[in-house]
Amino acid sequence: DPNFGAGGFGGFDGGFDMGDIFGDIFGSMFGSSQRRSRYSNSPSKGEDIAYRITLSFEEAVFGCKKDISYSRVERCSTCEGSGAAKGSTPETCPACNGSGQITTQQRTPFGVMQSSRICERCRGKGKIVSRPCSDCHGSGYIKKQKKLEVAIPAGIDDGQRIALNGQGSAGENNGPYGDLVVLISVRPHHIFERDGYNLNCSVPITFVEATLGAKILIPTLEGKGELTIPEGTQHGTVFAIRGKGVQNVNGRGRGDLFVTVEIEIPKNLSKKQKDALNAFGESCDDVNYAKKQSFFDKFKK
Repeated sequence: DPNFGAGGFGGFDGGFDMGDIFGDIFGSMFGSSQRRSRYSNSPSKGEDIAYRITLSFEEAVFGCKKDISYSRVERCSTCEGSGAAKGSTPETCPACNGSGQITTQQRTPFGVMQSSRICERCRGKGKIVSRPCSDCHGSGYIKKQKKLEVAIPAGIDDGQRIALNGQGSAGENNGPYGDLVVLISVRPHHIFERDGYNLNCSVPITFVEATLGAKILIPTLEGKGELTIPEGTQHGTVFAIRGKGVQNVNGRGRGDLFVTVEIEIPKNLSKKQKDALNAFGESCDDVNYAKKQSFFDKFKK
């Protein structure tokens, strides 16, 4: 399953770990194994790789599959990551006896102080390759282009991400591969505006439709839909259509569609139309404009 979130990758928080500081001091004095493990040649997970995909609004809403190609570090298939040529094997480093580190001790008035550093001869690996592999030149790793089909789940949103385990770079000392983290960008839509799993859109209606009521066509994700406008609808009224929003990325239902009606005032009227509208205006009184009358009643107070 895809893992979603808005956090960054690893990084650092800029703080100081007092445990590390005192661990270094007392570790060097008394030979702490925690200090030594820092230079260990034990397996470690490979680096994660970030890859950005830009989707159309429809691709994000309905889901899709995307073919991608990216560069990653893989173990050399010729030497299986050992770095040694065929018919040979890496030898244990005689300088560090395979530990990957050189440890020195010094007697002081406070006791024996012990310090460790990476073995320069084997560069911390504990092994020496005398006959390097011709393909990877003894490193045990090769950079390759990897092609992959990424399944984009329906309902994914801009800024979310998908973690594909084991699709990053190879780890050191036969450690596991890192992850491929797919960062999602979604292009905006020309009609819909997304708010989580809800959708918002504005639809123009005529003065007559707002006054007398009507059935109008509205856009939905599935195509055209129908909305009943009640008599006397005001400009900016919002209608909620349940279950016509975006599919929840975890499959738990859909959001809603919110339609805001915008009353369009007619322009370029003919004389006949203006006369008819004036006659209509003269026939109206306060009971037809309750909000206007209420406003002036408050103003008088």
